[in-house]
Amino acid sequence: MDRATLAAYDKDAAAFAQDWHDQPAPVDLHDIVTRFFIRGGATADIGCGSGREVAWLNAHGFPAEGYDASEGLLAEARARYPTLRFTRAELPDLSGIAANSFDNVLCETVIMHLDHALIAPSVRRMFELVKPGGVVYLSWRVTEGEDARDAHGRLYAAFDAALVRTELAAAQLLLDAEVVSASSGKVIHRIIARRRD
Repeated sequence: MDRATLAAYDKDAAAFAQDWHDQPAPVDLHDIVTRFFIRGGATADIGCGSGREVAWLNAHGFPAEGYDASEGLLAEARARYPTLRFTRAELPDLSGIAANSFDNVLCETVIMHLDHALIAPSVRRMFELVKPGGVVYLSWRVTEGEDARDAHGRLYAAFDAALVRTELAAAQLLLDAEVVSASSGKVIHRIIARRRD
């Protein structure tokens, strides 16, 4: 994880968490998950932030646990959802998470916060987490031209979707689209891939 981005999330975790919870519900994401994820399957939310999607997943038939690199955001998630499981893990290593341990992996708008050199190994590692036949959902904020930082200092890496597709070449692509997020109103790219049996 980019250190300045991580520091921004730790410093203002409560404000970020409140902002995400005040946004419109990500109904487009929920529809996609319902269509493509394995219902009842063990699910990991990588970069879970304040835990909003972990809570939704658990309430809708996708038993989920959340992972994040930010201790500040994890504290927010644990306070908001004390009965759910949240663990610190950082891309690309995701130490402590075994390969082939999840049916579904969700990573919503996280990988654009990574240095370019870490994007490919992070995608590979998340794909390793899913069992044969399992599904990976990846999305990222699209940044045109050069890398950018927002007022908080968060990195938004500019990279071609081909970088992600290459790491998923052995998978079956189920969705590959650039859209406007119903929740944030920002342009994001989504890729969903199924690991072949």
